Amino acid sequence: MRNYKLAAIPGDGIGPEVIDAGIEVLKALQACRGDFQISVQHFDWGSDYYRRNGRMMPENGLDQIRNMDAIYFGSAGDPDVPDHITLWGLRLAICQGFDQYANVRPARVLPGVSCPLAGYGPGDFDWVIVRENSEGEYAGVGGRAHQGHDAEVGMDVAVFTRSGVERIARFAFDLARTRPRKLLTMVTKSNAQRHGMVMWDSVFEKVRPDYPDVTMDKMLVDAMTTRMVLNPKSIDVVVASNLHADVLSDLAAALSGSLGIAPTANLNPGGNFPSMFEPIHGSAFDIMGKGVANPIGSFWSAVMMLEHLGEKAAAARLMTAIERVTAAGDAMPADLGGTATTGDVTAAVIAAINQENE
Repeated sequence: MRNYKLAAIPGDGIGPEVIDAGIEVLKALQACRGDFQISVQHFDWGSDYYRRNGRMMPENGLDQIRNMDAIYFGSAGDPDVPDHITLWGLRLAICQGFDQYANVRPARVLPGVSCPLAGYGPGDFDWVIVRENSEGEYAGVGGRAHQGHDAEVGMDVAVFTRSGVERIARFAFDLARTRPRKLLTMVTKSNAQRHGMVMWDSVFEKVRPDYPDVTMDKMLVDAMTTRMVLNPKSIDVVVASNLHADVLSDLAAALSGSLGIAPTANLNPGGNFPSMFEPIHGSAFDIMGKGVANPIGSFWSAVMMLEHLGEKAAAARLMTAIERVTAAGDAMPADLGGTATTGDVTAAVIAAINQENE
């Protein structure tokens, strides 16, 4: 039997609710398959930990999870703690500390889910957005000076390195090569950001000849938002900088029906460190504790985690179960137009997993 060590970091808000639901589903999946086992270790890091200890996770936190096979993350964010503390103190500390430089976010309309684009529905678009996850506007370079005075200055410097751009370019080309359409769209803002983004253009042009089987086109980020809404069928794999892809992937999730269903993988492609998997919906404090959080994003993130671990059959079984539940429509959470609780959706997905054994 194959054994995996999983670090569960539920974090803030609805994070514990959807991660608990995800672990329930993973336990049901491994029970019915019987060929792998996931040992889960929980870590109570997040804003409550910050209130007790003055930091979002222990100083040696990365060392505590370094030898895990994967990390299952809920959310970071609390209305009573400044956002830059929650983000930089936990999620980005893990992403950058473990060089998880490729953030991968699939987006498509699941069966039974309504697409906000008129005339579009399941099967009409199937995107993967690749986000450079270590540089750009989120590199953490900058500062503030003359605080409290009229001359106060705040600076965030977008940092791009040739090696960082080239490795995400090759990751995106390699991913596009595995998909039927073999189509990659590279997104920048090189008409206005005339240094770093122009370097993005030149690096991609340098890499492009190594992938003659992949068709690449280029878009400015503002034009890309229009294309996503008006011509979604023209898109397959998209690659962009940390900030641009962050915005585009949230738009993609909304066009898929809800942020509540959207997954993401923060990958260290070389396997030198564990990769991290999380739903993108955030902490959603307005619904925390009400039992109505949509767990599908955490389930789909678990699918990506299983694929990363090499458990492709188990991943496919879980994805099929999710789609059966959304197609049936009788266990839809509120953000997808239903009244099902987190527990209802979880129970329905577990029942769908077990259906194959009947």
